Amino acid sequence: MNGPYDVPQPIPYQGSKRLLAPLILPHFPREVGRLVEPFAGSAAISIAASARRLATAFWLNDAHSPLIDLWKEILARPEKLATDYEQLWHDQSDREREFFNVVRSRFNQKGAPVDFLYLLARCVKAAIRYNSDGQFNNTPDNRRKGARPDEMRQRIVHASALLKRATRLTAWDYKKVLADCTPNDLVYMDPPYQGVCGRRDQRYLPKFDHGEFCQELHTLNERGIQFIVSYDGRTGDKTFGELLPADLGLTRLEVHAGRSTQATLLGRSDVTYESLYLSAGLANSSRSKSRRRERQLSLI
Repeated sequence: MNGPYDVPQPIPYQGSKRLLAPLILPHFPREVGRLVEPFAGSAAISIAASARRLATAFWLNDAHSPLIDLWKEILARPEKLATDYEQLWHDQSDREREFFNVVRSRFNQKGAPVDFLYLLARCVKAAIRYNSDGQFNNTPDNRRKGARPDEMRQRIVHASALLKRATRLTAWDYKKVLADCTPNDLVYMDPPYQGVCGRRDQRYLPKFDHGEFCQELHTLNERGIQFIVSYDGRTGDKTFGELLPADLGLTRLEVHAGRSTQATLLGRSDVTYESLYLSAGLANSSRSKSRRRERQLSLI
């Protein structure tokens, strides 16, 4: 398997699993009818899986509807989206901060997908943040202008080619998605981590409850649906959140996610490890079993 850099990432997105995809995909079963992402975000895992032909169909869902509206444009009208982004990118010349504010105000009024793409390309940490009135309120990173138009076009067109033929798009609550899954699906979940749920995760507008999520996983087990969950881990000696319940029968691995941003700022070398949980049926599948060891995975 190649590294993460050959996989297009059209949507800049905080928390994207693009760099971790080479550590997650080896745990897929040998045959995946449909890969379902109830918390799709940038859909890094689906894009990587499609590039490696590990699934034949995809379902991208995110309760944050502007993300799904953007995905609709990427899949249906990639060239137009790229051209519209190019126009915005050039229009900002010599007035980047002022122009960001203009586009942000317009997006809050009209919700155009290309405006959303531009904001994500320019804003601090590519993070989605909303105020109490539901308006996008993140600020621009004045050190950068966003991806150059030619680079963004390549990302958009490549991702569209990988996903457009067999992808379903919805903006539902994740529980509705899980209820509609079947044993022919593999469900990959990257939910809001407990470390941010204490203060409402502004990327995930409906309230997310850890206990309710655990119950949904029990239900998936009962229905014979295989799943993988990326969840809270640790940075250095500090652990975040509770482990998923033992009675779920999951196999837990630790994935080396690199140095934490905070540690870098403070001049420390603390490394972040994310938890990766495999459902019982998946952990016993031949592809996963042949590659898995009970050890920490290293990102090379």
